[in-house]
Amino acid sequence: MKITRLKTWQVPPRWLFLKIETDEGCYGWGEPVIEGRAATVEAAVHELADYLVGQDPHHIEHLWNVMYRAGFYRGGPILMSAIAGIDQALWDLKGRDLGVPVHQLLGGPVRDRMRMYAWTGGDRPDDVGAGARALVDQGFTAFKMNGTPELQIVDSHRKIDEAVARVAEARDAVGPDVGIGIDFHGRVHRPMAKALLRELEPFHPMFVEEPVAPEHLPCLKHIAGGLGYPLATGERLHTRFEFRDLLADGMVDIVQPDLSHCGGISEGLKIAALASAHDVALAPHCPLGPLTLATSLHVDAVCHNAFIQEQSMGIHYNRDNDVLDYLVDKSALAIEDGFCAIPQGPGLGVEIDEAFVEERAKVGHRWRNPVWQHEDGSVAEW
Repeated sequence: MKITRLKTWQVPPRWLFLKIETDEGCYGWGEPVIEGRAATVEAAVHELADYLVGQDPHHIEHLWNVMYRAGFYRGGPILMSAIAGIDQALWDLKGRDLGVPVHQLLGGPVRDRMRMYAWTGGDRPDDVGAGARALVDQGFTAFKMNGTPELQIVDSHRKIDEAVARVAEARDAVGPDVGIGIDFHGRVHRPMAKALLRELEPFHPMFVEEPVAPEHLPCLKHIAGGLGYPLATGERLHTRFEFRDLLADGMVDIVQPDLSHCGGISEGLKIAALASAHDVALAPHCPLGPLTLATSLHVDAVCHNAFIQEQSMGIHYNRDNDVLDYLVDKSALAIEDGFCAIPQGPGLGVEIDEAFVEERAKVGHRWRNPVWQHEDGSVAEW
């Protein structure tokens, strides 16, 4: 069997889909994308196709190393996201060819279903109490909210008070037993994070995510020691080597690799194993589409340290299409009572409606994240 073609489609709301085809009619799907840079990743996918067309798609580890090592320049969000979607598609193809789900190729599942969480409150968090209560009513046992809108590197303590009040509102709305993830989104700089992290402690967060931007992670040892709740990060780290340094530092309790950004299943498993060796939990980042979610669930299925899974159904970014719209069988990723069953179909276990993909690709997208500014006109972290 030989790879003959890599086809890509940019589809709403902000995703990129990939299909790898072969001379024997077998195929696989993946989702190589960076939010806001879909066209750039798409170009990288087609550059990497030069290494893939004519090759045996079953040699996944070899092809991964060719894509990663042969170009000399390596790593980073664009190249690793392109490799990620290709890797997903190769695993999907192999599972389809052999007639088994990907998790069986990875050693078999350690769980039958995965605990899920949902988002509430939007980019600038608002009405978090009502939104949280609605999610609990749907069966979720955990949710995530943005902790704060933009903050200056040194800002008014009023902003901290407002952030704490929003978390208090959410906790009051759902009671003590529901998990609350609080995403700082890298918006909070060291001087303000130092105070805010401690003032959130009485509300017992499930975790605080991206407490500082990824380039400032070394400061956690100075500002977050002794906290009584977990810290999580990793969506903007792209290789096992970046996670190795983070884990060796001992300041993070949950890693959140994105299986569409960190090199796919092949690299994601290595990151999960590194985390396990440090007794650190796994909670893959996934505000993306159905292929990233299916991929995440297969990794969750075989990783004992996976404890919860993000998903983007109904998220504030999904204005034109949502996760299940692109599936032939929408029940494959159905969430019931806050859990999603591990997909059992061949490959990734989801069938993409290619005709619908073609139709929506005519609309496409040019999604960009908001560009925020402080009152003085300087650029704020989004």
